Amino acid sequence: MDMEKLVALCRRRGFIFQSSEIYGGINGFWDYGPLGVELKKNIKDAWWNDMVRNPPPGPDGQEISMVGVDCSIIMNPKVWEASGHVGGFADLMVDCRACKAHLRADQITALMYVKNVAGVDEPPAYFTAIGDADEVRKQKAKKIKKLESAGFLYRDAVTLQIPMENEHYARIECPSCEQIGTLTRPRRFNLMLESHAGAVLDDASKVYLRPETAQGIFANYRNVLDSTRLKLPFGIAQVGKAFRNEINPRNYIFRSREFEQMEIEFFCHPSESMKWYEFWRDVRKAWYTKLGIKSDNLRPREQGKEELAHYSIGTTDIEYMFPFAAEPQELEGVAHRGCYDLQQHERHSGKDLHYFDEEAWETALKSGQVQNTKEAKQDERYRFLPHVIEPSAGADRFLLATLCEAYAEEEVKGETRTVMRFHPRLAPIKAAVFPLVNKEGMPEIAQRLYRELKSNWNVQYDDKGAVGRRYRRQDEAGTPYCITIDGQTLQDQTVTIRDRDTLQQERIAMSQVAEEIRKRL
Repeated sequence: MDMEKLVALCRRRGFIFQSSEIYGGINGFWDYGPLGVELKKNIKDAWWNDMVRNPPPGPDGQEISMVGVDCSIIMNPKVWEASGHVGGFADLMVDCRACKAHLRADQITALMYVKNVAGVDEPPAYFTAIGDADEVRKQKAKKIKKLESAGFLYRDAVTLQIPMENEHYARIECPSCEQIGTLTRPRRFNLMLESHAGAVLDDASKVYLRPETAQGIFANYRNVLDSTRLKLPFGIAQVGKAFRNEINPRNYIFRSREFEQMEIEFFCHPSESMKWYEFWRDVRKAWYTKLGIKSDNLRPREQGKEELAHYSIGTTDIEYMFPFAAEPQELEGVAHRGCYDLQQHERHSGKDLHYFDEEAWETALKSGQVQNTKEAKQDERYRFLPHVIEPSAGADRFLLATLCEAYAEEEVKGETRTVMRFHPRLAPIKAAVFPLVNKEGMPEIAQRLYRELKSNWNVQYDDKGAVGRRYRRQDEAGTPYCITIDGQTLQDQTVTIRDRDTLQQERIAMSQVAEEIRKRL
């Protein structure tokens, strides 16, 4: 599909706008318009209902305990010291001394060319390309003729993260301004956005906008345990904003500086953790399929050992083949984090975050397996740090995948129809009500039906233009059903209901419209 067409439709129909657009915008930040905010809310509501309020049965058919929290965006900076974000949450960045561009080193590929002339001993020539493998291929194709005409042949490709000798590094060009030798050496750049809390702007008042929602859950783990009757295994869920000072925000809303996460930290006994890891990996993949991502574009991938974070026992990336990339991109990560986070917060805060298995303890006590009560309470069979399974999804990324999956163009009666085939559960507008003409009492009947339906769903009333144009407007908005009041309605109180995908129209009694919409949704 053509990404430019999708982006244009999203702006025209009010899904997504560039933030601060009237002032020229701001890179890495996006605003959701009337349709976009409904679509995003439906995604978050579907996730909350399916994962928190009504999670699926566990691997052995047991009921899953799940609760929610809503933690503050700004927390005590010690949280981020404990989590490792202050010291290690960084990308390698290079600057151009000429054009002042800031670039991620792992996104820059230096392509080496050598002279193909006998007896000529010249140093290699480089040009750089920025982006994924597909972008590198495109940029390489543009310059290859120029290099070959000068007698150069392609030899090798290296990223700027690989150390190179100074004479080679000095021959690399900036991918932005194409000047040679202007790039600085890679340096670490912390991705957390900083602010200050308090009257004085000094280091003591420095705070961070959270780069993830997970740490708020870990910091409140003991509070949740003490204030509820939860027993292992159980999950704590959160939907909320996170912020990362990306060096190169790109690919529309896929990589932004402000985004929203839907995250679960599922706490379980260490001996059962692999079983729960496999369970949540399968559950989360199935959830995307259930909500309309049914194509081969959805591709789960188990990370190799060399990719795993230092604390991770296993991670599955649930990826989607976006049209702007040559390789699948991550929608969600399902990670087995072991007990790393609780261990870190226990060590840095000095608070005991161990879980005591009271039921196992009482069973052992009754059976006489426990002799010395005081010492046995420290036994790791009963007192331990739970392992954590983390399904972490991006609401914005899933929204973008939903847009890409839904977008379609087709010919209907000799005309091109653009239609957004959203899953009905996610569609921003569930139904639209039309009077065929603005006379003979049809608008009054249509208004009455519209008011009845909008008490349950987001419904739109439209009486402007020919009914065919109204259908096309609703197709672009992804509205699954359109209901038309016409001349026959005045005679027998029936209406037509049109299906967005099949274009089939069916007559039903007006009194049955609400129930029919409910059944179809």
